[in-house]
Amino acid sequence: MKRNAFIIIGAGIAGLSTAIALKNIGIEATVIEASETIRPVGAGLSLAANAIEALQHLNIADEVICKGRALKSFTLFNKGGKVIKRVNAQSASSTSINFTIHRASLHEVLLSKIDPEQVLTGKRSVELLETSSGFRVMMEDGSSIECNYLIIAEGIHSPLRQVLVPDAKVRFAGYTCWRGIASNTSLKISETSETWGREGRFGIVPLANNQIYWFACKNTTKQNALYKDYSLSALADNFKDYHQPIVDIINATRPENLIWGDICDVEPMQKYAFGNAVIIGDAAHATTPNMGQGACMAIEDAVVLANCLSKESNVSKAFQNFERKRMGRTQQIVKDSWRLGKIAQTENTFLGALRDTLFRLMPQRMYERQMEMVYKVNFN
Repeated sequence: MKRNAFIIIGAGIAGLSTAIALKNIGIEATVIEASETIRPVGAGLSLAANAIEALQHLNIADEVICKGRALKSFTLFNKGGKVIKRVNAQSASSTSINFTIHRASLHEVLLSKIDPEQVLTGKRSVELLETSSGFRVMMEDGSSIECNYLIIAEGIHSPLRQVLVPDAKVRFAGYTCWRGIASNTSLKISETSETWGREGRFGIVPLANNQIYWFACKNTTKQNALYKDYSLSALADNFKDYHQPIVDIINATRPENLIWGDICDVEPMQKYAFGNAVIIGDAAHATTPNMGQGACMAIEDAVVLANCLSKESNVSKAFQNFERKRMGRTQQIVKDSWRLGKIAQTENTFLGALRDTLFRLMPQRMYERQMEMVYKVNFN
């Protein structure tokens, strides 16, 4: 049995970002990862201006940005290809950029900043026991590790969160999602977009290195067996009446580059801090992807938590301060993203037409103001 002062459970974006943030203030935390090897799950993601600012606090922004692609604008289409709304993604923030990146590229940079000896893999948490000096984390393989201070960053299905918050609920959003990576060499797509229609929603996100990240969402029941082995050809058939290059993108995707899963979030909780333990990232406030803020909030958490620990020597109080600073912001984004998903996924013809008209009439400045509220973060 090994003892550490600080343990971070989970080597995803939240866990690794936090390890970097703590290292910057002189705290060497041990990172515990369930997988035998650290492999990022997912395809592409957006890092908005607030995430870039957080990465600047971590002193790694330039290294991350050079592996991504600037997101200059975003266009919303209907299924026939008519523009519903086109917005300038850069004008909403005068201090930083928005950009897209392959999740693996972001993970690579984060992992490079951590001493390999800090990371312990192949240890899946199952139980948490409080001790006189902290906590003992029990692992699936029968081993355990003790610590004085515990940071839980093991994602939306966190076992340890359920120990501390037994009534925490992972909430199915009502739609499922396919994610893929396709080659952009021949397609030469430069525009980031989303298309809304009754048969589903389709997003296109150009990445660096001649790649395209795409996603397709359809309303359904939870873990619908019909979609478990849904093929690329079946997806192409579903979107056959949508404008190009949607079907071309699907056809340019290899089967091994397709990921499927239901869209879920964590129903807003009342607490993140529990004495000398704290829950962060998706374990605390997993959100639906409709606002592109999941990874952004995880990186924000890391910076805010380190700042709280640097200003308060009592760790329990620092964790409470973190909760106070993060609760309102993260839960508001979770709620707003949930509502936006419901709007985007409507299958009602009348409501869909009304939605498209309202989005089309929304002034650019109104959109910018909404984004500025999302991008504005108090890291102190």
